[in-house]
Amino acid sequence: MRRPALLLGTLLLVLSACSPTPRNADPALWRVEDGHGHTGWLFGTIHSSDRPLEWRTPKVGAAFDQAGAIMVEVGNLADEAEVAATFARLARSEGEPLLSARIAPSDRPALTALLKKAGRADGDFAGLDTWAAALTLARAGAKDDDARNGVDRSVIAAAGKRPVVELEGAAAQLSLFDALPESEQRDLLSAVVVEAAAPERDLAKSWRTGDMAAIEQETRSGLLADPELREVLFTGRNRRWTARIAQAVRSAQKPFVAVGAAHMAGPDGLPAMLSAQGFTVTRVE
Repeated sequence: MRRPALLLGTLLLVLSACSPTPRNADPALWRVEDGHGHTGWLFGTIHSSDRPLEWRTPKVGAAFDQAGAIMVEVGNLADEAEVAATFARLARSEGEPLLSARIAPSDRPALTALLKKAGRADGDFAGLDTWAAALTLARAGAKDDDARNGVDRSVIAAAGKRPVVELEGAAAQLSLFDALPESEQRDLLSAVVVEAAAPERDLAKSWRTGDMAAIEQETRSGLLADPELREVLFTGRNRRWTARIAQAVRSAQKPFVAVGAAHMAGPDGLPAMLSAQGFTVTRVE
């Protein structure tokens, strides 16, 4: 599995698995308390899978049922046409060089292999920004149903009449990439190419078992090992979300926050940031 399936809602990358039947999971869940009787929950998700995932354990289900609002990264994931249109609008460019000219010579053999896997040619991306080319190649081999089986979609579908609050939205999320300097976009492309050439790792198992140590280790490598990309795609986003979540808890909204599991990991994760603001954050599953 590629790391962004635990990180970014609009990448919608593929998970490796071996059976079309649903699989039970025991993912990580935290309770957040502000000391004044106000409560919320943090639930780490996975954004895509080749089959449905049974994420609603007794503890997760109890928290979900008590929640007054559902907070997610992107609220309109099911509207694939709108998300695709947003991507196309932001990704458009003109006269870009060959993709191989936007990557270090040492990475070009891996790029050639990834282009072949994706059924694309080196010159196919003249009309796309480098970040968009990188994300397009990152989806090589993915199927539409992989994203439709993402836990985020299932959580949103189960919200009922409760408000679904976007922490970010597709346009804002993709704009993070669009605003990257070209040098960082090329670092992103290199990270995608190198990651695609690496041996597959069953990060789906880490999510299913709530193994946050393994997930944190993954957030220290690949594209998140680049300090600038880490600040934009991970730490900075968590900082902004923490402020939104804190306000929701303190105002008695009882939020159930369902975002990529990588955002829960380590000292830059949401649980740690909320703890630093004085909340009591307890892992309950």
